[in-house]
Amino acid sequence: MLKIVRSFIDYNRVEKGLSLNTLQSYQRDLLKFIAFLKLQQIHQFEQVKKETLLGFLTQSKIKGLSPPSLNRLLSSLRMFFRFLQYEKIVQNDPTLLIESAKTWQRLPGTLSVEEVDMLLQPAGRQNSLDVRNLAMIELLYATGLRVSELISLKMSSLFLNEGIIRTIGKGSKERLIPIGETAVDLLKFYINNIRPTILKHRVSEFLFINYSGKGMTRQAFWYLLKKKALSVGISRSFSPHTLRHSFATHLLERGADLRSLQALLGHSNISTTQIYTHITRERLKKVHEQYHPRGKM
Repeated sequence: MLKIVRSFIDYNRVEKGLSLNTLQSYQRDLLKFIAFLKLQQIHQFEQVKKETLLGFLTQSKIKGLSPPSLNRLLSSLRMFFRFLQYEKIVQNDPTLLIESAKTWQRLPGTLSVEEVDMLLQPAGRQNSLDVRNLAMIELLYATGLRVSELISLKMSSLFLNEGIIRTIGKGSKERLIPIGETAVDLLKFYINNIRPTILKHRVSEFLFINYSGKGMTRQAFWYLLKKKALSVGISRSFSPHTLRHSFATHLLERGADLRSLQALLGHSNISTTQIYTHITRERLKKVHEQYHPRGKM
């Protein structure tokens, strides 16, 4: 079974050109699935039934997997069994009989505009890394990039005179994203004055680099974002993805249409973007309850 999983990973890397993050996610999910099958004394994928999959998903839920993570796990299994059918390893696809977990009840967290303004305030005395960190946070909020897209940006991705950047998102899909004047000015300052002092005559293709001259990691950016938030008084839990959600929500609240938002976020399906309409509805309800004379029930 491990050999078949390796073939699936190779197929998606070579034939479909999926990103390393996606391939690693598939591999993690399928290795857990195989471990579960062995405990069930199942040694061939043809033996897997709907009940087997439900047992695996139920076990994963008991271990604390959230509805969005369960859906991602189910998506991995769907893609895998589609591959097994294509290769004629199985005749039937048991994933077709399983519905996705309900995720609409758990809306993504966002920051208020005031909290974002606090986060983007320069520190009193800034060193080189402070400016780099501020540029990363400013760009993330200005574009709604995924954190993996942010740290993967290269110097060749920038078109600052035109006010746009180019990024490669999920499924190796390229998109051009406009950035605001504030982000452009800060990036120009970082590139001209800060980045060379961090590089110290070394060469790197990445836009954001550390003192080793290497590209930033997700973990490093998460840490610096949390540190910055605490320094300005934002103590509640949030992640780099919260800024992406905030970007989308603030645009939608100010009149952006869903199709434009879908293009900016790089969503392949409009239904993914529609979750933000739930956020704005919830906020409108709270505003109505707070300010309308008869808003309280």
